[in-house]
Amino acid sequence: MPAAQPSASPDDTVRRSTPPDSTGGASGPGGAGAARAKGRPRSAAADLAILDATREALAELGWGGLTMGHVASRAGVAKTTLYRRWPSKNELVVDAVASLFDELVMPDLGSLRADIEAVVGQFAALLARPETQAALLALFAEGTRDRQLRRRIREAIVDPQKRLVRQGRAAAQARGELEADACAATAREEVDIIFDTIAGTVEHRVLVSGEPITPEWTRRFTDLLLGPLTTTG
Repeated sequence: MPAAQPSASPDDTVRRSTPPDSTGGASGPGGAGAARAKGRPRSAAADLAILDATREALAELGWGGLTMGHVASRAGVAKTTLYRRWPSKNELVVDAVASLFDELVMPDLGSLRADIEAVVGQFAALLARPETQAALLALFAEGTRDRQLRRRIREAIVDPQKRLVRQGRAAAQARGELEADACAATAREEVDIIFDTIAGTVEHRVLVSGEPITPEWTRRFTDLLLGPLTTTG
């Protein structure tokens, strides 16, 4: 993840440039907090420092031990600064995890097979990172007890990453590897199923089984996935 700018501490930057969030909602980068009061833009360096500190504290302390005070201290910002951006720990942790998945991109490598294998490789590498594992496992465990948190996970982490499937399908359709969508509702359902299949399988193998994602495993998985999807076999 990018580091904070060396020319000023995150908190100094925030005090100079960030107005309080007038919406009262989640304030993660690119999320609901984008609709803030008018004024000078807040510090991106401070945001990155806060999200990095959140994942580090979560990995070290666990969900129960993590507090907004711990995060503020690690990030070098005032606790009031933190609360202006993220009113609750739930929203902060969700955005900290979501920012990791923003690193994933759908390449256009000339074939659906190559695109899928590339994304699986990216996802597996992301899940192999200790900070990702600690954050996801803590977040999912807490989400089983908190319906509102589970909704936030879906809205901020799961649903946005379905863009990868939509982009891959569109590229494959343009190349003639997949048939054009005949029904928008059916297409949405298929995107959901494909996403759940890829994400669920890779997450289970890495986080639950603890098995490696090797090139050979990725090829075999892609064979099984492509079988019923492609028009040319």
